[in-house]
Amino acid sequence: MAEEEIKKEEAKEAAAETPVPPETPVPPVKGEGTGATGATGATGETGETGDAAEPEKPAEDKPAEDKPAEPEKPSEPDWKTLYALTLADFDNYKKRAARDREDTYRFAEMDILKDVLPAVDNLALALANAKDKEDPFVKGVQLAYDTLLKSLKEDHGAEPFDSVGLDLDTERMEAIATLPSEDVPEGKVSIESKRGWMLKDKVLRAAQVVVSSGKPGEGK
Repeated sequence: MAEEEIKKEEAKEAAAETPVPPETPVPPVKGEGTGATGATGATGETGETGDAAEPEKPAEDKPAEDKPAEPEKPSEPDWKTLYALTLADFDNYKKRAARDREDTYRFAEMDILKDVLPAVDNLALALANAKDKEDPFVKGVQLAYDTLLKSLKEDHGAEPFDSVGLDLDTERMEAIATLPSEDVPEGKVSIESKRGWMLKDKVLRAAQVVVSSGKPGEGK
């Protein structure tokens, strides 16, 4: 019995000598006051020494990131307008092609007619210098000349034009000299050395002419 009591006493002394760890403090709940010195009431107000809950800060507005601009989508073409324009261009092309083809046909014979004109000039010169107009040979030459002129005019649209007595037309006439004249005023054609010809509305051959400088003795 004595030994058991001694063991109990020793156990009590050992327990008394062992240090007791401190109690872990419990953190106060947000919005509530502390324990004895700052307990909150029903309304959540803190005591004199209690810490008030900090208000939440509003989130700062972050600047929006710059996004690359999207490329604009091409607008849908007006197909009706494009069709009308294309049709008009094609119609103009057909008209222009037909006009060019007609001009080609009309003036394709120009080179050939130019080669014929010297023969016509020679026939006209022979008839102008013939002394006996009633000579059968002269009549034959006249018939050939008239037939050729008729064919050139009716079949090909080529015919001569007169220049004597008219003002100098540089588009249809070529002045080769200037001489005084008793009958023709100054600046007008007095002599036609080579007759001019037109092929429809185009000059086939320009006339070679002499321009009058006025009466002799006038001017410088």
